[in-house]
Amino acid sequence: MADLNSLQSLGSVETLVEAPVHVQKIDSLGRAYATGKRKDAVARVWVKPGSGKIIVNGKEFAAYFARPVLQMVLRQPIVAAARDGQFDIIATVAGGGLSGQAGAVRHGISKALTYYEPGLRGVLKKGGFLTRDSRVVERKKYGKAKARRSFQFSKR
Repeated sequence: MADLNSLQSLGSVETLVEAPVHVQKIDSLGRAYATGKRKDAVARVWVKPGSGKIIVNGKEFAAYFARPVLQMVLRQPIVAAARDGQFDIIATVAGGGLSGQAGAVRHGISKALTYYEPGLRGVLKKGGFLTRDSRVVERKKYGKAKARRSFQFSKR
C-alpha cells in the first residue's frame, strides 16, 4: 500500500518543466566570448559593442578571407540578427583550411552574439548558426589509397 500512496502523491504534485533561461555572459571588459568549431578549425571569438569592425588573426576579415563567399559566410549571423555595424568582432582562428576557418568563425560569432544578447538566440537557432557542423574528414584505412578509394585493379 505504500507504493500506491506514493504513486497518488506523485500525481498530485505539479511538476513544471521550465525552459532554460539564457542569461547574458559578459566579461569585465564588456565582451562576450565564444569558441566556434568546424572541421579541424577552432576559432576564439570576442564580441563587443562598436562600429562593425571584424578582425581575424590581426587582419581585416576581407584581407584574411579573400574569397567573397567566405566573407559572406562570416557575416551571415550578423546580418540574420540585424546587428550589422553594431558590434566589433575580434577572432583568432587556427587549424584546417580557409573554408573550415570561416565556418568556425561564423559558429563562434553566433554563439558570442547569443551570450551578449540572449534575445537573438531564436533568430540564430532558426538560421542554423548555433549548430556545430560535426562532419569531419574520414580517416584513411589500411589497404586503401584513401578512406574508401581502392588501388587500381589490374588483372595482369
